[in-house]
Amino acid sequence: MMNWTPTRRSLLKGTAALAAATPFARVAFADDIPTAPEAGDIKMGIEPWLGYGQWHIAAKKDLFKAQGLGNVEIVNFNTDADINAALAAGQLQCGNIATHTAVNFIAAGLPLKIVALLDVSKTADAMISDGSVTDIKGLKGKQVAYEEGTTSDILLNYALTQNGMTIADIEKVPMPASDAGSALIGGKVPVAVTYEPYLTLAMQQNKAVKMIYSAGENPGLISDVFVVREEFLKEKPGQIVALLKAWDAALADYRKDTAGGRAIISEAVGAKPEELATAFDGVVYYSLAENKSELGGNFTTKVVPEVHAAARTAGILQKDVDLSTAIDARFVDAATK
Repeated sequence: MMNWTPTRRSLLKGTAALAAATPFARVAFADDIPTAPEAGDIKMGIEPWLGYGQWHIAAKKDLFKAQGLGNVEIVNFNTDADINAALAAGQLQCGNIATHTAVNFIAAGLPLKIVALLDVSKTADAMISDGSVTDIKGLKGKQVAYEEGTTSDILLNYALTQNGMTIADIEKVPMPASDAGSALIGGKVPVAVTYEPYLTLAMQQNKAVKMIYSAGENPGLISDVFVVREEFLKEKPGQIVALLKAWDAALADYRKDTAGGRAIISEAVGAKPEELATAFDGVVYYSLAENKSELGGNFTTKVVPEVHAAARTAGILQKDVDLSTAIDARFVDAATK
Protein backbone atom coordinates (compact mmCIF):
# COMPACT_ATOMS: atom_id res chain seq x y z
CA MET A 1 0.00 0.00 0.00
CA MET A 2 1.41 3.37 -0.99
CA ASN A 3 1.83 5.99 1.69
CA TRP A 4 1.19 8.87 -0.69
CA THR A 5 -1.88 10.89 0.26
CA PRO A 6 -2.94 13.74 -2.06
CA THR A 7 -3.97 16.05 0.74
CA ARG A 8 -3.79 19.23 -1.31
CA ARG A 9 -7.27 18.48 -2.63
CA SER A 10 -9.05 19.38 0.58
CA LEU A 11 -9.97 22.96 1.40
CA LEU A 12 -9.22 24.31 4.85
CA LYS A 13 -12.43 25.27 6.63
CA GLY A 14 -12.19 28.57 8.40
CA THR A 15 -9.79 30.20 5.95
CA ALA A 16 -11.49 33.51 6.57
CA ALA A 17 -10.68 33.32 10.25
CA LEU A 18 -7.00 32.75 9.50
CA ALA A 19 -6.75 35.67 7.14
CA ALA A 20 -9.17 38.11 8.72
CA ALA A 21 -6.41 40.07 10.38
CA THR A 22 -4.58 40.62 7.08
CA PRO A 23 -6.32 43.17 4.82
CA PHE A 24 -6.09 42.61 1.08
CA ALA A 25 -4.47 45.40 -0.84
CA ARG A 26 -3.01 45.79 -4.28
CA VAL A 27 0.68 46.59 -4.26
CA ALA A 28 2.25 49.06 -6.64
CA PHE A 29 5.05 47.54 -8.69
CA ALA A 30 7.91 49.02 -10.65
CA ASP A 31 7.43 48.87 -14.39
CA ASP A 32 10.63 46.90 -14.90
CA ILE A 33 11.16 43.58 -13.11
CA PRO A 34 14.87 42.82 -12.50
CA THR A 35 16.40 40.18 -14.75
CA ALA A 36 18.64 38.91 -11.93
CA PRO A 37 17.36 37.55 -8.60
CA GLU A 38 17.91 39.51 -5.41
CA ALA A 39 19.90 38.00 -2.56
CA GLY A 40 18.14 36.09 0.20
CA ASP A 41 16.60 32.76 1.07
CA ILE A 42 13.18 31.58 -0.04
CA LYS A 43 10.69 29.38 1.78
CA MET A 44 8.18 27.66 -0.48
CA GLY A 45 5.30 25.54 0.80
CA ILE A 46 4.44 22.27 -0.88
CA GLU A 47 2.40 19.11 -0.30
CA PRO A 48 2.85 15.52 -1.55
CA TRP A 49 0.89 16.05 -4.76
CA LEU A 50 2.59 15.10 -8.02
CA GLY A 51 1.30 18.24 -9.74
CA TYR A 52 3.96 20.19 -7.87
CA GLY A 53 6.64 17.74 -8.98
CA GLN A 54 8.76 20.04 -11.13
CA TRP A 55 9.97 21.80 -7.99
CA HIS A 56 11.44 18.50 -6.78
CA ILE A 57 13.24 18.06 -10.09
CA ALA A 58 14.55 21.64 -9.84
CA ALA A 59 15.91 20.92 -6.36
CA LYS A 60 17.39 17.54 -7.32
CA LYS A 61 19.17 18.90 -10.39
CA ASP A 62 20.35 22.23 -8.91
CA LEU A 63 18.17 24.25 -11.26
CA PHE A 64 17.50 26.90 -8.61
CA LYS A 65 21.23 27.52 -8.35
CA ALA A 66 21.48 27.61 -12.14
CA GLN A 67 19.05 30.55 -12.12
CA GLY A 68 21.19 32.47 -9.64
CA LEU A 69 19.06 31.78 -6.59
CA GLY A 70 20.47 31.20 -3.14
CA ASN A 71 18.86 28.75 -0.76
CA VAL A 72 15.37 27.69 -1.81
CA GLU A 73 13.84 25.73 1.03
CA ILE A 74 10.96 23.52 -0.08
CA VAL A 75 8.91 23.12 3.09
CA ASN A 76 6.76 19.99 3.07
CA PHE A 77 3.31 19.92 4.68
CA ASN A 78 1.15 16.85 5.13
CA THR A 79 -2.16 18.67 5.38
CA ASP A 80 -3.88 21.57 3.66
CA ALA A 81 -4.58 23.08 7.07
CA ASP A 82 -0.87 23.36 7.85
CA ILE A 83 0.28 24.90 4.58
CA ASN A 84 -2.67 27.27 4.52
CA ALA A 85 -1.96 28.43 8.05
CA ALA A 86 1.74 28.94 7.23
CA LEU A 87 0.85 31.06 4.19
CA ALA A 88 -1.66 33.07 6.20
CA ALA A 89 0.88 33.71 8.96
CA GLY A 90 3.61 34.82 6.55
CA GLN A 91 5.89 31.89 7.44
CA LEU A 92 6.19 31.16 3.71
CA GLN A 93 6.81 33.62 0.90
CA CYS A 94 5.15 31.42 -1.69
CA GLY A 95 3.25 28.18 -2.03
CA ASN A 96 1.54 25.68 -4.27
CA ILE A 97 -2.21 25.24 -3.81
CA ALA A 98 -5.38 24.32 -5.70
CA THR A 99 -6.95 27.11 -7.76
CA HIS A 100 -10.18 27.12 -5.75
CA THR A 101 -8.15 27.36 -2.53
CA ALA A 102 -6.31 30.39 -3.90
CA VAL A 103 -9.59 32.06 -4.84
CA ASN A 104 -10.94 31.36 -1.36
CA PHE A 105 -7.82 32.81 0.24
CA ILE A 106 -8.14 36.01 -1.77
CA ALA A 107 -11.81 36.24 -0.84
CA ALA A 108 -10.79 35.95 2.81
CA GLY A 109 -8.40 38.88 2.47
CA LEU A 110 -5.06 37.09 2.40
CA PRO A 111 -2.57 39.25 0.44
CA LEU A 112 -1.71 36.71 -2.26
CA LYS A 113 -1.44 36.76 -6.04
CA ILE A 114 -1.72 33.84 -8.44
CA VAL A 115 1.50 34.09 -10.42
CA ALA A 116 1.51 30.92 -12.52
CA LEU A 117 -0.58 27.93 -13.52
CA LEU A 118 1.31 24.77 -12.54
CA ASP A 119 -0.85 21.83 -13.55
CA VAL A 120 -4.29 20.85 -14.71
CA SER A 121 -6.14 17.62 -13.94
CA LYS A 122 -7.83 15.98 -16.89
CA THR A 123 -8.62 12.41 -15.87
CA ALA A 124 -7.00 12.46 -12.43
CA ASP A 125 -10.27 13.83 -11.02
CA ALA A 126 -13.46 12.15 -12.18
CA MET A 127 -16.88 10.68 -11.52
CA ILE A 128 -17.25 6.91 -11.74
CA SER A 129 -20.32 4.68 -11.83
CA ASP A 130 -21.11 1.04 -11.18
CA GLY A 131 -22.59 0.92 -14.68
CA SER A 132 -26.15 1.82 -13.72
CA VAL A 133 -25.54 5.51 -14.49
CA THR A 134 -23.98 6.51 -17.81
CA ASP A 135 -24.21 10.30 -17.82
CA ILE A 136 -24.83 13.32 -15.60
CA LYS A 137 -28.55 13.43 -16.33
CA GLY A 138 -28.74 9.93 -14.88
CA LEU A 139 -27.62 11.21 -11.48
CA LYS A 140 -31.08 12.55 -10.68
CA GLY A 141 -32.27 10.99 -7.43
CA LYS A 142 -29.15 8.83 -7.12
CA GLN A 143 -26.74 8.55 -4.21
CA VAL A 144 -23.36 10.13 -4.95
CA ALA A 145 -20.37 9.66 -2.66
CA TYR A 146 -17.87 12.54 -2.54
CA GLU A 147 -15.85 14.64 -0.12
CA GLU A 148 -17.38 18.02 0.57
CA GLY A 149 -15.18 21.10 0.33
CA THR A 150 -12.72 19.49 -2.07
CA THR A 151 -11.97 19.35 -5.78
CA SER A 152 -14.55 16.55 -5.98
CA ASP A 153 -17.17 19.01 -4.71
CA ILE A 154 -16.12 21.54 -7.36
CA LEU A 155 -16.27 18.96 -10.16
CA LEU A 156 -19.67 17.59 -9.11
CA ASN A 157 -21.29 21.02 -8.85
CA TYR A 158 -19.84 22.11 -12.18
CA ALA A 159 -21.08 18.95 -13.92
CA LEU A 160 -24.56 19.38 -12.49
CA THR A 161 -24.75 23.04 -13.46
CA GLN A 162 -23.65 22.29 -17.01
CA ASN A 163 -26.55 19.85 -17.28
CA GLY A 164 -29.20 22.16 -15.84
CA MET A 165 -29.19 20.46 -12.43
CA THR A 166 -28.23 21.34 -8.87
CA ILE A 167 -26.93 19.45 -5.86
CA ALA A 168 -30.56 19.14 -4.74
CA ASP A 169 -31.15 16.75 -7.63
CA ILE A 170 -28.93 14.07 -6.08
CA GLU A 171 -28.72 12.33 -2.72
CA LYS A 172 -25.46 13.45 -1.14
CA VAL A 173 -23.34 10.81 0.58
CA PRO A 174 -20.44 12.77 2.15
CA MET A 175 -17.27 10.82 2.89
CA PRO A 176 -13.49 11.11 2.41
CA ALA A 177 -12.34 10.78 -1.19
CA SER A 178 -10.25 7.77 -0.19
CA ASP A 179 -13.46 5.97 0.84
CA ALA A 180 -15.72 7.01 -2.05
CA GLY A 181 -14.30 4.49 -4.50
CA SER A 182 -14.55 1.72 -1.91
CA ALA A 183 -18.17 2.61 -1.25
CA LEU A 184 -18.87 2.23 -4.96
CA ILE A 185 -17.09 -1.12 -5.18
CA GLY A 186 -18.91 -2.32 -2.08
CA GLY A 187 -22.29 -1.55 -3.61
CA LYS A 188 -23.14 1.14 -1.08
CA VAL A 189 -23.53 3.86 -3.74
CA PRO A 190 -23.93 3.76 -7.53
CA VAL A 191 -21.72 6.82 -8.17
CA ALA A 192 -18.58 8.27 -6.62
CA VAL A 193 -16.54 11.40 -7.29
CA THR A 194 -12.88 11.02 -6.38
CA TYR A 195 -9.36 11.31 -7.78
CA GLU A 196 -6.22 9.31 -8.39
CA PRO A 197 -5.07 6.85 -7.22
CA TYR A 198 -8.56 5.97 -5.97
CA LEU A 199 -10.07 6.10 -9.46
CA THR A 200 -7.68 3.52 -10.84
CA LEU A 201 -8.00 1.28 -7.80
CA ALA A 202 -11.79 1.22 -8.15
CA MET A 203 -11.71 0.46 -11.87
CA GLN A 204 -9.09 -2.26 -11.37
CA GLN A 205 -11.13 -3.97 -8.67
CA ASN A 206 -14.38 -3.99 -10.63
CA LYS A 207 -14.35 -3.98 -14.44
CA ALA A 208 -17.98 -2.80 -14.47
CA VAL A 209 -16.90 0.54 -13.00
CA LYS A 210 -16.73 3.22 -15.68
CA MET A 211 -15.71 6.86 -15.78
CA ILE A 212 -18.71 8.99 -16.74
CA TYR A 213 -17.31 12.50 -16.28
CA SER A 214 -13.83 13.92 -15.76
CA ALA A 215 -12.11 17.23 -15.12
CA GLY A 216 -11.00 17.07 -18.75
CA GLU A 217 -14.47 18.30 -19.70
CA ASN A 218 -13.14 21.73 -18.71
CA PRO A 219 -9.34 21.67 -18.44
CA GLY A 220 -8.28 23.98 -15.64
CA LEU A 221 -11.37 23.60 -13.49
CA ILE A 222 -9.33 21.27 -11.27
CA SER A 223 -5.89 22.80 -11.26
CA ASP A 224 -3.04 24.09 -9.15
CA VAL A 225 -1.36 27.46 -9.04
CA PHE A 226 1.78 29.07 -7.70
CA VAL A 227 0.88 31.83 -5.26
CA VAL A 228 3.12 34.51 -3.78
CA ARG A 229 2.54 36.85 -0.88
CA GLU A 230 2.26 40.45 -2.02
CA GLU A 231 5.10 41.81 0.12
CA PHE A 232 7.45 39.28 -1.48
CA LEU A 233 6.25 40.29 -4.96
CA LYS A 234 7.22 43.85 -4.11
CA GLU A 235 10.49 43.13 -2.31
CA LYS A 236 12.00 40.31 -4.41
CA PRO A 237 10.47 40.36 -7.91
CA GLY A 238 13.69 39.06 -9.48
CA GLN A 239 13.59 35.99 -7.26
CA ILE A 240 10.09 35.18 -8.44
CA VAL A 241 11.15 35.37 -12.08
CA ALA A 242 14.11 33.08 -11.30
CA LEU A 243 11.82 30.59 -9.56
CA LEU A 244 9.56 30.47 -12.59
CA LYS A 245 12.54 29.92 -14.87
CA ALA A 246 13.66 27.04 -12.64
CA TRP A 247 10.18 25.46 -12.94
CA ASP A 248 10.37 25.84 -16.71
CA ALA A 249 13.85 24.27 -16.87
CA ALA A 250 12.64 21.37 -14.72
CA LEU A 251 9.64 20.83 -16.98
CA ALA A 252 11.85 20.83 -20.07
CA ASP A 253 14.01 18.21 -18.38
CA TYR A 254 10.90 16.19 -17.45
CA ARG A 255 9.61 16.23 -21.01
CA LYS A 256 13.01 15.10 -22.26
CA ASP A 257 13.36 12.31 -19.67
CA THR A 258 9.85 11.61 -18.40
CA ALA A 259 10.72 8.29 -16.76
CA GLY A 260 13.58 9.87 -14.84
CA GLY A 261 11.45 12.85 -13.85
CA ARG A 262 8.63 10.65 -12.63
CA ALA A 263 11.07 8.67 -10.53
CA ILE A 264 12.27 11.87 -8.80
CA ILE A 265 8.73 13.10 -8.21
CA SER A 266 7.44 9.73 -6.99
CA GLU A 267 10.26 9.45 -4.46
CA ALA A 268 9.53 12.97 -3.23
CA VAL A 269 5.83 12.21 -2.61
CA GLY A 270 6.52 8.81 -1.05
CA ALA A 271 5.45 6.40 -3.78
CA LYS A 272 6.80 4.26 -6.60
CA PRO A 273 6.48 5.44 -10.22
CA GLU A 274 4.34 2.46 -11.17
CA GLU A 275 1.88 3.30 -8.40
CA LEU A 276 1.35 6.76 -9.86
CA ALA A 277 1.48 5.95 -13.59
CA THR A 278 -2.22 6.57 -14.20
CA ALA A 279 -2.20 9.64 -11.99
CA PHE A 280 0.72 11.12 -13.96
CA ASP A 281 -1.08 10.40 -17.22
CA GLY A 282 -4.12 12.33 -15.98
CA VAL A 283 -2.17 15.51 -15.14
CA VAL A 284 -0.84 18.15 -17.55
CA TYR A 285 2.05 20.42 -16.51
CA TYR A 286 2.34 23.96 -17.86
CA SER A 287 5.48 25.61 -19.20
CA LEU A 288 6.08 29.35 -19.07
CA ALA A 289 5.19 29.70 -22.76
CA GLU A 290 1.91 27.89 -22.10
CA ASN A 291 1.37 30.06 -19.02
CA LYS A 292 1.82 33.20 -21.10
CA SER A 293 -0.99 32.04 -23.35
CA GLU A 294 -3.27 30.82 -20.54
CA LEU A 295 -2.83 33.76 -18.16
CA GLY A 296 -3.46 36.13 -21.03
CA GLY A 297 -6.53 34.24 -22.16
CA ASN A 298 -8.49 31.11 -21.31
CA PHE A 299 -7.39 30.49 -17.72
CA THR A 300 -7.97 34.10 -16.66
CA THR A 301 -11.11 34.89 -18.64
CA LYS A 302 -12.91 31.52 -18.55
CA VAL A 303 -11.50 28.94 -16.17
CA VAL A 304 -10.99 31.00 -13.00
CA PRO A 305 -14.47 32.57 -13.24
CA GLU A 306 -15.91 29.05 -13.64
CA VAL A 307 -13.93 27.83 -10.61
CA HIS A 308 -15.31 30.83 -8.74
CA ALA A 309 -18.88 30.02 -9.78
CA ALA A 310 -18.56 26.31 -8.93
CA ALA A 311 -17.03 27.11 -5.53
CA ARG A 312 -19.86 29.55 -4.79
CA THR A 313 -22.46 26.98 -5.81
CA ALA A 314 -20.80 24.34 -3.64
CA GLY A 315 -20.76 26.71 -0.67
CA ILE A 316 -16.96 26.50 -0.49
CA LEU A 317 -16.59 30.18 -1.35
CA GLN A 318 -18.66 32.38 0.92
CA LYS A 319 -18.46 35.63 -1.04
CA ASP A 320 -17.54 36.90 -4.47
CA VAL A 321 -13.95 37.75 -5.36
CA ASP A 322 -12.72 40.60 -7.55
CA LEU A 323 -10.99 38.29 -10.01
CA SER A 324 -9.36 41.21 -11.82
CA THR A 325 -6.94 41.50 -8.89
CA ALA A 326 -6.34 37.78 -8.33
CA ILE A 327 -3.80 37.06 -11.06
CA ASP A 328 -0.51 38.83 -11.76
CA ALA A 329 0.86 37.63 -15.10
CA ARG A 330 3.77 40.09 -15.26
CA PHE A 331 6.27 37.64 -13.78
CA VAL A 332 5.53 35.02 -16.41
CA ASP A 333 5.88 37.75 -19.01
CA ALA A 334 9.24 38.78 -17.58
CA ALA A 335 10.46 35.19 -17.40
CA THR A 336 9.64 34.54 -21.06
CA LYS A 337 11.44 37.59 -22.50
